[in-house]
Amino acid sequence: METQEKANSVYINRLSAVMPNEPVSNAEMENVLGQVGGQRSRAKSIILRSNQIKSRHYGIDPETGEYNYTNASLAAEAVEKLIPQISELASVDTLVASTSIPDQTLPNHGVMVHGELKNPPLEVVSTSGVCLCGITALKYAYMAIKSGESQKSVVVASELASNVMHASNFNAECEHKVAQLESKPEIAFEKDFLRWMLSDGAGAALLSNEPSPEGLSLRVDWIDVLSFANELEACMYAGCEKQDGEIVGNARFSSNERAEQSIASVKQDVKLLNENIIKTTVERTLANSVKKRGLNADDYDYFVPHYSSGYFREKVFEGLQNINFEIPYDKWFTNLTTKGNTGSASIFIMLEELFNKGNLTKGEKLLCYIPESGRFSSAFMQLTVV
Repeated sequence: METQEKANSVYINRLSAVMPNEPVSNAEMENVLGQVGGQRSRAKSIILRSNQIKSRHYGIDPETGEYNYTNASLAAEAVEKLIPQISELASVDTLVASTSIPDQTLPNHGVMVHGELKNPPLEVVSTSGVCLCGITALKYAYMAIKSGESQKSVVVASELASNVMHASNFNAECEHKVAQLESKPEIAFEKDFLRWMLSDGAGAALLSNEPSPEGLSLRVDWIDVLSFANELEACMYAGCEKQDGEIVGNARFSSNERAEQSIASVKQDVKLLNENIIKTTVERTLANSVKKRGLNADDYDYFVPHYSSGYFREKVFEGLQNINFEIPYDKWFTNLTTKGNTGSASIFIMLEELFNKGNLTKGEKLLCYIPESGRFSSAFMQLTVV
């Protein structure tokens, strides 16, 4: 009788991150992103006080005010930083790229990144979504290596959120409101809210079926992903509007309506977010993994949570407590305050700093948490330092 070959182990051998241009302070944000209708945002200071982000990066040249990155070029730079040798890049057999808002609708983002890199033909896959698409990209590469279909995969997640947060995207809406004789033609809170929450960046990981011959690697033990879209309506959305809880897509609006309502902008239902984000993405998702895998909170040396705002830090902790899986704050690692919320790239940007700063030691276990409020999905991932 033939014996089934044992599935491959999967290792993250290297991590890289690219933060475009110099850090932008809270005081400088509106100078870079612009003022909508020539008015300063009244929500900005409240949102920044809540999210506790002190600096972030944008793919906008601070001298000229023009973009000096595309989403694809930002992703490609992260891959080139990950694998600077052209000969080694040529040995990669799978490229998985993710982003929430690509530079274009078609072709897909992954092949645009491949076009920037100009490495030899290989399998290219794109994943889309909001924050979760970075980890689904990683899971594709993980499964490809585990199944033996790939020996060396590169995963890259990138966001150029400033593309849809720049004031120029909202001027038509503002002018339309002036034409309607509204006394305060400000953009709606659900749009203005995210202008001060999101930022640009890219992170990449090299995965293989062997640990690095020198130095440390991170073994990917498992990745669990759950969607709750069967129960909850869309919370964070772009290229559409939400009417009576239902999404109405961009194609259902005229070109004038798309401009006058800033249809392309990223929007968030803040009330829906606050009511559901912890209960679904922390408590229910992690409880599922605990039951499925027999997890114990004391086994983890690091907790690496992606949360969009410092406002949620204590709420995540309370969610862990609610399912008897408390991980003390001294085991948490985040760089939200200095790198900002880079969406799908955030988990890679956090892991890159933690991995490359030299604090990890063999045998330590990391639990990573990646939620998204798009229509409420969540992921947990376990890594072991080897």
